[in-house]
Amino acid sequence: MKRSLGWFALGSLALVLGCASGTRWVNEAPGPSNGGDQPVRLYDEHAKAPGSQADDSRPRTIGGDRSGPLKETELADAPGQRPQLTLSSSGSSASSSSADAPPADAPPDARLVGVFRNTYYDFPAESDFSGAKTALMSPSCQPLRQVPRGFFEAVCVQGSGTLTSGATVSFAKRDCACAEVCPRTGQKICFDELDQKTFPWGRGATGKAITPLKTVAVDSNVIPLGTRIYIAEFDGVPRGPGGSPHDGCFIAEDRGMKVVGEHVDVFTGNPRVTAFLNGKVPSNRGVHVYTGTARCQ
Repeated sequence: MKRSLGWFALGSLALVLGCASGTRWVNEAPGPSNGGDQPVRLYDEHAKAPGSQADDSRPRTIGGDRSGPLKETELADAPGQRPQLTLSSSGSSASSSSADAPPADAPPDARLVGVFRNTYYDFPAESDFSGAKTALMSPSCQPLRQVPRGFFEAVCVQGSGTLTSGATVSFAKRDCACAEVCPRTGQKICFDELDQKTFPWGRGATGKAITPLKTVAVDSNVIPLGTRIYIAEFDGVPRGPGGSPHDGCFIAEDRGMKVVGEHVDVFTGNPRVTAFLNGKVPSNRGVHVYTGTARCQ
């Protein structure tokens, strides 16, 4: 009887462990579909890759569509002193497919990496906020500037933003003892003040300037920084209201504390553009990520 009970206990333990090890991001609770699940930019280190993801290429749906479309008159460039966002093609060949059509077949020379979780991040402007202020701190624990608390809470999540002076502030390091705790992440983030001409949209994980609608954050253990990728679901989608079609090509130039495993985080530069793209390619729906195609070189 004791031997039977022992085998039963071992079998139960194995069943529990087997169920736990089978968890995937597709089984998580649905994430937000409005760009709210924003990873923290990481400049000085990156997150460890998790266990392997599901290896089939079928689309996964873990988040619903947005609750009703926004009017295009509501989607003009958001207020604030951000740089002007260019919604036209940067010279690469754009798809001729309809904006509302399903993604076309991938280029024949493209190699499928997998179906990745997809989110967005943007670029807060100090001038969008008012109210009580707090200090942004430098890595040497010197106050850079007193900013509205709402801007602090946005930029400590998004990683970069623009001051009313025109300067860009960008993530410098975390676990910064002198900084205030970021409410949404629990991290203490210090910032660098950067030249707006050199870094109009902030700095990525490689130390170089990032570009809206071109830069994506990735887990660099899955996709090395500097890799050019093609995301099929963005091929033919307008870059914004009245914008030219996107060609689906991006560059892995950033990473994030919550960008782990098969996950791409698209930099939009503007919260209104984030909202627009969420209506076309909703967050957490799952997108097909390819590498190796000549069209993205």
